[in-house]
Amino acid sequence: MAGGEKLQRQITARGIWLLAVNGMIGAGIFAVPGGAAALMGVWSPLVYVVCAVLLGLIVACYAELASRFTSTGGPVLYVRTAFGKFAGFETGLAVYATRITAFAANVNLMVASIAFFVPALESGPLRIVVIVAIIAVLAGINIAGARPAMRAMGVLTILKFLPLLAIALVGLFHINPDIFPENSIGFPESAQWSAAVLLVIYAFVGWEAAVIPAGETREPGKAMPLGLFWALGVVALLYVVIQIVCVAVVPDLASSERALVDAGAILFGPAGALLLTLGVIVSVGGNITGTVVTTPRLTYALARENTLPAWFGKVDERTHVPANSIIFFAVLAAILAVVGDFFALAAMSAFVRVLIYVGCIAAMPRVRALPAETEKPMRLPLGWTIPVLAVLGSLVLLSQVPMRSMAITAAFLVAGAVIYALMQFVNARRA
Repeated sequence: MAGGEKLQRQITARGIWLLAVNGMIGAGIFAVPGGAAALMGVWSPLVYVVCAVLLGLIVACYAELASRFTSTGGPVLYVRTAFGKFAGFETGLAVYATRITAFAANVNLMVASIAFFVPALESGPLRIVVIVAIIAVLAGINIAGARPAMRAMGVLTILKFLPLLAIALVGLFHINPDIFPENSIGFPESAQWSAAVLLVIYAFVGWEAAVIPAGETREPGKAMPLGLFWALGVVALLYVVIQIVCVAVVPDLASSERALVDAGAILFGPAGALLLTLGVIVSVGGNITGTVVTTPRLTYALARENTLPAWFGKVDERTHVPANSIIFFAVLAAILAVVGDFFALAAMSAFVRVLIYVGCIAAMPRVRALPAETEKPMRLPLGWTIPVLAVLGSLVLLSQVPMRSMAITAAFLVAGAVIYALMQFVNARRA
């Protein structure tokens, strides 16, 4: 238990893979294919390849950073190590905000999908009860320990893959090669590429949460890189095949809001549409299960740095999990999911995620110069080529973000600075 952590190392490379996969495969892939086709037409499968390459560069940087630490925190830890406590605190709050608002949105989406079978869930008291019950169950599983949470996520991962694999494998036999151009005629312009990459990239994001629970990971120097790269490779291949199938079988894909449900109906009939609707529910279930595992560890890590009250850093002596942080997350997420208007924060999440990518990559020179906590940390080849390319790709994405999202982010970070200053005042008084 390096670094004085009280958390048990229960998560393996397979667990990191599960966390990363569940972070990526949420609701996005069920809707993104239509938007990608509207921008890129039959060339849309290539957008997923471009996104996978760009994220591969960023994942590689994260993998090296993660391989050097044995403590919990992920991006918070990397930025704090390089730039100090204040920068780490701001990073932690930013990650937490994007994760909890996305979690609340996904819980609402799950309940809305269940309402397909139980219309009474669309509004009213029953909807509130179900939202609270879902979050309470997930919190309870996590408070019981990391292993039960990982088992639950493993089951949901298998279930979420089944409808996606069905679409990919069966759909391959319905592809007519004649629909794809043999030359560059009709090749999209650069503006279309930029817009399409910005859209599709959000079917991939979420993997970064897998690096947070390093304090509960066995041999993080090996497990982190292995789990991250396998997750990106598997998801990228699945996404490319699914987009190819959608282009081939869905007649008006560009106007489809539920592309995979439409593809399921075409390939398997009404039962296929039902299967994919269930797939949305299970996929979101796996995604939010992973969020409850990873996000409370952020407030735990910040409490260990004395930038949040010590209450958040308390570890249950029996289950060895940050129970208070899990409870706080569950309560706040339930409030947001039931009554909160979090669409403004959801809009800024795109900007914040990529901003955090840049911050972590910028931390690499300082982190490399310091002794690693692990015995055999990973070191990227080609010197600084991969980090520089990752930053350039991230800056291209940032250039596409609306000014409104930037303004909301700036206001949030100012509020974070006030919280940090108050905690510093309290700590000084105690000293």
